[in-house]
Amino acid sequence: MMNSNDLPMRRQQRIAVSLELRKAKKDEQSLKRRNITDVSPDPSKQQTKGVSLTLQEIINGVNASDPELCFQATQAARKMLSREKNPPLKLIVDAGLIPRLVEFLKSSLHPRLQLEAAWALTNIASGTSELTRAVVDGGAIQPLVELLSSPHMTVCEQAVWALGNIAGDGPKFRDNVILSDAIPHLLTLVSSSIPVVRTHCHWCFPSLHPMLETVSSLQVTFLRNIAWTLSNLCRNKNPYPSDHAVKQMLPALFHLLWHPDGEVLSDTCWALSYLTDGCDTRIGQVVDTGVLPRLVELMSSSELNVLTPSLRTVGNIVTGTDHQTQLALDAGILAVLPQLLTHPRSSIQKEAAWALSNVAAGPRQHIQQLIVCGALPPLVAVLENGEFKVQKEAVWTVANFTTGGTVDQLIQLVQAGVLEPLINLLTIPDTKIVLIILDILFFILQAAEKISQKENMCLLIEGLGGIDRIEALQLHQNRQIALTALNITERHFCEKKLAQPYQPGTKIMNS
Repeated sequence: MMNSNDLPMRRQQRIAVSLELRKAKKDEQSLKRRNITDVSPDPSKQQTKGVSLTLQEIINGVNASDPELCFQATQAARKMLSREKNPPLKLIVDAGLIPRLVEFLKSSLHPRLQLEAAWALTNIASGTSELTRAVVDGGAIQPLVELLSSPHMTVCEQAVWALGNIAGDGPKFRDNVILSDAIPHLLTLVSSSIPVVRTHCHWCFPSLHPMLETVSSLQVTFLRNIAWTLSNLCRNKNPYPSDHAVKQMLPALFHLLWHPDGEVLSDTCWALSYLTDGCDTRIGQVVDTGVLPRLVELMSSSELNVLTPSLRTVGNIVTGTDHQTQLALDAGILAVLPQLLTHPRSSIQKEAAWALSNVAAGPRQHIQQLIVCGALPPLVAVLENGEFKVQKEAVWTVANFTTGGTVDQLIQLVQAGVLEPLINLLTIPDTKIVLIILDILFFILQAAEKISQKENMCLLIEGLGGIDRIEALQLHQNRQIALTALNITERHFCEKKLAQPYQPGTKIMNS
């Protein structure tokens, strides 16, 4: 049995639920992207007819001394790598072309060649970790970073994309990109693309004031790539990105949250979700930028690709300290979360219930705010009718509520109708959830005993079929379930045989 005063254990519980949810959601944003655009934008405005070459002709051309032959061969290789199905990524690597492609990145007098080489390396790096390693080992990172300052925007954009794929492979290559000083170059690009926005928090970053005054000068597709690459630089743990890197990126991420484009918003929110998926210090760095009010706004977005990561970020924040959770409450999350329990997508319902469970794991004043905001009726509704993955999160919410709430708060929980769906869930095969429900019932019976309502509570549970189900669990193959059910039965239902069955309309635990 959990002790209602054992806050450290409840904190660990919150972390455990967070980890479980994160594992289930890790593939929602692309780690890597391949550029399969048919037409190559030409940075020097020169038109070149595409050339179809055999692999051997490509190898010969790439190793030629004539820049035009190098360009034609590199373009042909890039087109092979841009096939929508089964691109020969490994074949190109095994042909030994990477060193020459990296060399072409440095050919500032031939921007078309730089573009094709960067594009080919982008698509190779979009493959397996082995292929990405080949690009890194070939020395591509530093010249790609230098191309972030190219006067040709198409070359610059392709370098951003390539670095995003490399950083998305994992923490090691992400840190290689960071150590190559990519972030300041990316922030310079962002600073020329932030639309005019004035917010109540603009004073937080005086060094970025010029950003607030500039009108977007980059194509939105370019900015999307920058936002996605920044998100990959925030991604992955063990280790997290360096504290210095995070501090560099956060101001730009704050301002990107105000961009009107949905894809830019989505990747910016994903970046913030990665930065908040960790310790309280990491969460504090994000919260201190003042992003919470804007995140709450985005939780009402009709675009699923914006709603999902903004909700995830807020859910991460409320796994933090009570103070961090209070800041999220002050920003208005409880005006949105109960509504999201009725969202047509069960994945959103699940995340909303998970976030509410983190709020319920806080102090009693946070639990009271859950009651006041009207969260209990939709919570009971998902317990009754939601998909099982949503019901599980809702059970955790009720468990945290009962272990941390006052007797009066538990009364209101019972009056909201939580008992019937919980009792119905006692027959599920998930032993962990069954144990949690038995703990919930134990706490509710304890609360009833404190205000001399135990007999009425027992009648209510009996009328809902609860006694029969608890007694049946005494024979459960899981020993812990069997012992917990026996303990509840002996302590609360064996003092005397209930003489009268529960009648609908009987007043139970009026506050």
